Amino acid sequence: MSAERPQQNEDASAVARLQERALADQLALKDRALDVAAEGITIADARLPDRPLIYANEGFERVTGYAIAEVLGRNCRFLQGPGTDPAAVEEIRTAIANERECLVEILNYRRDGTTFWNRLSITPVRNDLGEVTHFIGIQSDVTARREAEHGLRRAKEALEHDLRLAARVQQALLPPAEQQLGGLRIARAFYPCTDLAGDAMGVVAFPEGPVGLYLLDVSGHGVGAALLSFTLNHTLSPSAEGSLLIEDSRQGPSVVPPSRVAERLNRQFPMDRTRQYFTFVYGVFDGAHGRFRYVMAGHPAPVFLPMTGPPAPLHGRGLPIGMIENATYDDEVAVMEPGDRIYFYTDGVIEALDSSEEEFGHARLMTEIERHRELPLPSGLDRVAGAVREWSGGSLRDDVTLLVIERGEPLRPASSARTD
Repeated sequence: MSAERPQQNEDASAVARLQERALADQLALKDRALDVAAEGITIADARLPDRPLIYANEGFERVTGYAIAEVLGRNCRFLQGPGTDPAAVEEIRTAIANERECLVEILNYRRDGTTFWNRLSITPVRNDLGEVTHFIGIQSDVTARREAEHGLRRAKEALEHDLRLAARVQQALLPPAEQQLGGLRIARAFYPCTDLAGDAMGVVAFPEGPVGLYLLDVSGHGVGAALLSFTLNHTLSPSAEGSLLIEDSRQGPSVVPPSRVAERLNRQFPMDRTRQYFTFVYGVFDGAHGRFRYVMAGHPAPVFLPMTGPPAPLHGRGLPIGMIENATYDDEVAVMEPGDRIYFYTDGVIEALDSSEEEFGHARLMTEIERHRELPLPSGLDRVAGAVREWSGGSLRDDVTLLVIERGEPLRPASSARTD
C-alpha cells in the first residue's frame, strides 16, 4: 500500500499539471485572438473611479493610433473631440450609468487628430452576485461606410434636384391649361405618376389658320421615357429646323398630312435605336370647314362627343411609332359642328387601377364624359380627370394626360391656307 500511494500522488500531480497547461494554453489562445482581432477591444474596470481601461488590444492601436501603454489607466473619453455629437456621448453615459448594453456610432479622434467614425459597442460584465465589474468595449472603424452613405445621399439629393428641374421644364412645354385657337376651345389635364412623365402633348398654330394637336405616350417610365418625350416635343414643333409638320411647295408652306407625319416619325425613331416605342394621335383642324383630319398610331381612340347625342370612339388604327420598319398609316376625318367635342387621352386614364386592381376602363370614361357634357370645357375636363384620380386613390401607376377640343363658331375660309 505504501508503494502505491506515492505513485497515485505523482499521477494526480501530472494530471493537475496537464490541466494547468491546457488552461494556460486556452488563455494564451484567447489573448492572441483578442490581440489580432481587427476591431479595437478594451476592458474598463467598473469598480475603480472613472472606470479606467485595464486592457486594450493591438486592434485598438491600429484603429486609434494610441499605443496601449498610453491608454491604460485612462477613461476612454479621450477619443472624443470638438466634432463629437453630444447626444451620442450622453447615450453612452446613460447606458453605463444604467449598467446596460449600448451600441452607437460616434465621431472619434485618432492620436494624430484625424477623425474616424467609431461603431462602439459596450457590454457590462457581471460577477456571480450580478454586480457589474467591467465593461467591454469594441471599436469598429466604419468611416468608409459612412462616407459612402454620405456620398450616396449627396448624389441622391443632386439627382432629385435635377429631376425637379427637368419636371419644371416639362411642365413649361405643356400647352396652356385652356385656350382658344383657330375656331377651337382647348383644355388639357396632366398628372404624371412620377416627377418626369413619358406623356407629351402639343397644340400647334399653323400659318393661315389650321390648328394641329397631338398626344403621345412613350413606353416605360422615368428618365429614358421623359428624354424621348422631350425630343418628340421639339421634333413636332413647327419652328424646329426641318420640321415634320410643314413642308414647302410651289404655293408656299403647307401642312403635312397627319399620316405622313406618323410615317416620318416611324422612320426617324425606330425602336432598335431608341429602345422604346410610343403611341401617337395627331390631327389638324380646319376651322373654316370643321374638318378634323387625324391619324392614330397604337393610341387609345379619342372620344367624339357631339353637341347632341352620346359619346363614341373615333375610328382609326395603326401600329405604335417605331415598332415596325416601313409601317404605313392612314388619315381619318371627323366633321365637327359647333359645340362638338373630342377627348384625347393616354392609356394611363383607362388603365388606372383601384384598390382591388380593377381598371377604370373605357365604359367609365364614356360615362364621365357624358355626365359632365353640360359643364364648360375646362370644368368638365377637370371632373373627368378627377374621377380617374379618385378611382386610383391618388396613387397613379401611369401618367394621366387628357386633351379636349370643342368647336366654336365657324371661321371664314382663308384662301391661302392649305391643309392637304
